[in-house]
Formats: sequence, structure tokens, C-alpha cells
Amino acid sequence: MLFPYKYVPHQLERMQEFIDFIFHKVWCKAPGNGDFRLALFDANAELKEIMETFYYGHTQGGDFFYGHVERIYGLFAALTTPQIDQLKQWHAANNDIENVCANDPALPLARYVDIAQIHQELSEQLAAFFKGLYSQQLLKLSALKQKIGDIDDHYQNFMQKNCVGKCPFCGIADMHGLYHSKREAYDHYLPQSLYPFNSINCKNLVPACHHCNSTYKSSQDPAYTPKDPAQAVVRRKVFFPYAAHRHNIDIKIELKKSDVEHLTPNDMEIEFGPTSLNEELETWKDVYEIDERYKAKCCGESDGK
Repeated sequence: MLFPYKYVPHQLERMQEFIDFIFHKVWCKAPGNGDFRLALFDANAELKEIMETFYYGHTQGGDFFYGHVERIYGLFAALTTPQIDQLKQWHAANNDIENVCANDPALPLARYVDIAQIHQELSEQLAAFFKGLYSQQLLKLSALKQKIGDIDDHYQNFMQKNCVGKCPFCGIADMHGLYHSKREAYDHYLPQSLYPFNSINCKNLVPACHHCNSTYKSSQDPAYTPKDPAQAVVRRKVFFPYAAHRHNIDIKIELKKSDVEHLTPNDMEIEFGPTSLNEELETWKDVYEIDERYKAKCCGESDGK
């Protein structure tokens, strides 16, 4: 990653606060706590108001949210105390995005496949819920927008503070900014298809150009090495998109021939530094295929050859 984003606080963070309340104060307290009911939300008046609106309103997004919260409550009710303690550890770890990126060995990072080892149906319901939290049919509901704001407004505020104009993941593509009618998509840095609990965590949502988000990274997992049958899958360091300090990335291009008019990717070598960031750089190059893209940029007819 060539440079980090500046994190921009926004009302949208309330959504993660609501999810944290549901997890800790509703789901984790389900064993021995009776049937699912609206009174479970009494300690959070705003969230209770949302749940009441969803219960009585019968919108598609509202039914989705309320129904999954209720179903998951029922599944938590059958868990043992050690199982719930394990889920609490996973919830905390998966939302500590900065230390996940640093590959902190104390963090028990968890994917849906790990939860499936405890309870297959719970894993499936959590996956459906957390993947659906980012849907427009939910986020655009007026009852929810009144509490958490609008994601398009978040993007506008974000781009006011992050106005470099280039995608930080590649440094090649332009980013849609304040004066575009369309916005870039938010990438789930830890993919929502793999990880529970953080699909609406703003520190896991990063605007990225279409090429980085959809073509290259897609649903790749930056926190783990690629799945190679010949190698074990292991954790790795990755750049934290909201790092407090900017990294000074060195890029050295060595040409193997002087005929720059007829360069091909095989005619150059690219080295990245500094060595203190080797692991993060290797992950960045792997996930976003930086070597290929930079060499193609240097050899392209439309790029100044």
C-alpha cells in the first residue's frame, strides 16, 4: 500500500455499536435468558426503537435484520459457556483490524470455517447475517438511516480528508472524489465472505479503485498466505489501511535493455523497499499483483513510451 488513509469518524460507526450490543448483551446472554423478545433491547433505547420498527414494519431489509437476530439468539441459547467465551474472543479479535494487520499472535482470528467446527448452523446464520448487513435494502431504510446516517455521506466526508486522487492500493487508478456523482465501492479489507463480526466495521471498509477491489483483490484474504497444496496456510502481515504513520515505500525499476521503445515486462525488474517492511510488501504485491501491473504500466503504449 503506497500510503495510508486518514480515518474519518462518522455517524455510520453507530451500526457497529448496535451489532456489538446485540452480540454481547443479547446473543451471548441467551443461555437461560428465556425466549427472544423486544425487552432484551431495553438497555439500548435507539436500537430497541429500530427493532420495534423492523418488527412491525414488514420491510424486506427490516425482516432480514430482525429475523436473523432472533434466529441466531436461538442458536446461542444452546451453546455452552466455553463455546460462548470462544466466540467472544473471536469477536474481539476480528474487530481489532490494526493488530490483525500486524499479525499479532495474541489475536485468535476466526473465519466462518472456524465457527462451523463449533456449530455448523450457527456459522451459516452468522454468515448470512453479516454478509447482508452491508446491503442497500437495509442501510437505506429510514428507521436505520436516522440513527447511523448515510454511507454516501460517509464517502463524501471521507474524500474531503483523503483527497490525494489516486487509489492507495495501486497508485495507478484515479479515485472518484467530491465532484463525481458516483463513488468508488468500499472494499471489505478482511473479506465479508470469510470473516464474521466486522462487515460493517468502518476500519474494515476502505474505498478502493474498481481494479484493486474487483479485478485483483476480490475476495482474497490478505491476512493469510495463498492456499497452495504444497504449503501450509499461515498468517502474514499486511498494511493497515488507516495506519497513523505514512510508510516511505521505495520502488526501483531496473531495465535489462536500452531500447525503451520496445520494452516488454521481461525486460525489467522491480524492487520494493524498505527491507523493514518486506512482509507487508510481499503481501501487497501478492494480493494486488503489483509487479504485473507496474510492468504493464511501464510498457503500455498509452503511458508515454
